[in-house]
Amino acid sequence: MIHPRTPARAALALVVLTLAACASAPARMDGGVLTGATGMTLYTFDKDSAGKSVCNGPCANNWPPLMATEAAKPYGAYSVITRDDGKKQWAYNSKPLYFFIKDQKPGDKTGDGFLNGAWHVAKE
Repeated sequence: MIHPRTPARAALALVVLTLAACASAPARMDGGVLTGATGMTLYTFDKDSAGKSVCNGPCANNWPPLMATEAAKPYGAYSVITRDDGKKQWAYNSKPLYFFIKDQKPGDKTGDGFLNGAWHVAKE
């Protein structure tokens, strides 16, 4: 005899497994380079310290952060940091991640080496 709660438990387990499978990284590797959901290159900034962004104001206009939602949770090597304005940003191996405003299409890496080499393409 099947216990009356067995189907409900099985359904709950299926939902939990499905949600876990749907969790995804905030960025992806494309040819060894981290990219955002639209395929645009992501960068790190040498002046940032682990888990802390110093790119704010005009800097963030030129280097838009890879923003995270309030509900975002760490995922593998990805962590969520709090910016000076209180908003959330994704980091990879504790390094905050950014886009570059002058990149026009997926695959562009025009920000690599910018500002006397302080900006770098984010890599694994």
